[in-house]
Amino acid sequence: MSESTQHSGTTAHTHDECMQIAHAAVKQISHIATLPEVTLGIIELVEDPNSSAQDLNELIGRDPALSARVLKVVNSAFYGLPRQIGSINRAISLLGLNAVKNIAIAASLAKLFRGGALCDRFDAKDLWEHSIAVATAARLLAKEARMSSGDEAFLGGLMHDIGIMVALQSDRAKLAKVFADMQFDGNGAPLIDFRMAERNVFGADHCHFGEALCEQWKFPRSLALACGHHHDPMLAPAESRQVPWLVFIADRLATELHGFRADIVNRSIPREALESLGLSEANLASVRSQLAEKLAEAQATLSG
Repeated sequence: MSESTQHSGTTAHTHDECMQIAHAAVKQISHIATLPEVTLGIIELVEDPNSSAQDLNELIGRDPALSARVLKVVNSAFYGLPRQIGSINRAISLLGLNAVKNIAIAASLAKLFRGGALCDRFDAKDLWEHSIAVATAARLLAKEARMSSGDEAFLGGLMHDIGIMVALQSDRAKLAKVFADMQFDGNGAPLIDFRMAERNVFGADHCHFGEALCEQWKFPRSLALACGHHHDPMLAPAESRQVPWLVFIADRLATELHGFRADIVNRSIPREALESLGLSEANLASVRSQLAEKLAEAQATLSG
């Protein structure tokens, strides 16, 4: 099935038309859905092959609050470093440019998950907690698979459902209608496809909205694809499926704990998902055994 027709049958819109709707929504809310200038500068700087650790150190240093948040994350139990790190420069030398970039972005994201309770089935705070859980699981999965993309997977997990916040900020009444149209069983599990309900109301779903926002923010393509294809990693370009698959599995593992799960009808993890990452059932069991403790550490670090 081509990407341009992936949603045919559920809506009149092609993928390209859905993305046009999503980009229009992002432009409409761009005055709200903005990252701090320093964070956008960090993304740009790390994507620049000529940038140095000193450039990143100076940029983060211009924002004392962000510096404090980054050092809080670096010194948390989540990273488990042997001694306290007192400077951004030292954090960069120990963790690398990319890791510190991702920490800085993560430290900026929490404020975007605001908007309070929309209805009985949705509260932005619950979505943020779910996003932290998916991020934590994605990082653990990357470690189990011996991948170097743990921090990128964490950020992909943190951002995967950001498209729902775009929908919320774009039109609260429409998102409320999406949840009103949904059907749930006695345990709160969805009985119909959330993305279909979104497309029926908005003409696009949270995957389109999330991908469009990443493009607006000039995020790395891998993160845009994590947002756009965390429900259908096989529709991402073959060379860019690693993070979408990590988030796909992490999303399902996170729902085993608690929290938001309106967009996951089937929580089973297909064999192709594990095979694509070289993971086994034993790896999954290992992640499950660590997830609650690591999640508590991540929440303590990112919720404040």
